[in-house]
Amino acid sequence: MGLARHGAGPAADLRALASQVHPVFMLPAVSASLFGGLYAESFAPAVAAIHAVAVFCALYTAHVKDGYVDFYGRGEDEDHPLTEGGCRLALAGATTGFFAATLALVALVDVVAGLVTLPCWLIAYHHAPQLDTNPVTATVGYPSGIAVSLLGGYYVQATALGPTVLGLAGVFLLTLSGIKVIDDATDYDYDRSIDKRTVAVVLGPLRARRLAYGLMATGMAAVVALAALFPGVPPSAALAAVAFGAVALIARDAGPELATMLLIRGAYVFLAVLLAAVWLRPLA
Repeated sequence: MGLARHGAGPAADLRALASQVHPVFMLPAVSASLFGGLYAESFAPAVAAIHAVAVFCALYTAHVKDGYVDFYGRGEDEDHPLTEGGCRLALAGATTGFFAATLALVALVDVVAGLVTLPCWLIAYHHAPQLDTNPVTATVGYPSGIAVSLLGGYYVQATALGPTVLGLAGVFLLTLSGIKVIDDATDYDYDRSIDKRTVAVVLGPLRARRLAYGLMATGMAAVVALAALFPGVPPSAALAAVAFGAVALIARDAGPELATMLLIRGAYVFLAVLLAAVWLRPLA
C-alpha cells in the first residue's frame, strides 16, 4: 500500500513523508533543546542529540496528526500528501522514535529525564483535535512545547532545574504565545466561519493583537529582569530583548500574515542572541 496520495513508488512516499517536516516550526523547538543543554554547566553532545531527536519526533507527530485530523476528520484542508494509512504509519514511526529516544535518556541520565521529556509528545499528539479547539490551549500548546524542550534539554545535562532556567522557559512561553495569537489571526475569517475559537475570534482582531503585544512585552521585560537579578543569566542577554523588540516594532502595523513572518524571524534572532550571550558571555 502506498503512503502518498499523489504519485506512486518509494520516491513519492518519501516526498509525502518529508512534507511533514516543517523547519519553520521545528527549528525553534530543536534549538530550544540545544540551548537548554548549553545553558547547563556541563554538556554531553550525545545526550543533547538524543533529546533533540525526541523533540523532533514529537513535532513530526504533531504535524502528521494535525494534517490527518484537518483533512480526513474535519474536512478543513483541501489536500494532504499522505494517505490515511500513510498518516498512521508516519504517526507510529514518529512515536516509536520519540519513545526510543526517551528510553535512551532514562538509561543514560535518569527516570526524571524521561518524565521531563514526555510532555513534548503529549502536547504534540493531543494538539488536534483536543487542544486546538480551546482558545487558551490552542495558543499556548506550541509555546509550551518549546518551554518543555528547553527545560528537558537543560535537565538531561544538569539533572536538576533551577529558577533561572525556569524563568527562561517562562520567557519563551510568553513571547511565543504572543506570536501564536497573531499567527492565528491570519485565519480569522475562516476560523470564525467554522466557529473555531481562537483568541482572535473570541476577542476580536484588535484586542487580540493588544494581548499578543502585551505577552511579548512581558516576555522581553522578564529577560531584562533575569539579566539584572540572576547571576546565571549574563547581562548581555538583555540584548536579545532589544533585538526582538526592534523586530516587534517593525511588525506592529503590519497585517497578521506579514507580522507573523517578521515575528517568527524575530524569535530566531532572539534565540540566537540569547544563545550567544549565554554561551560566550561577552559582557560577563
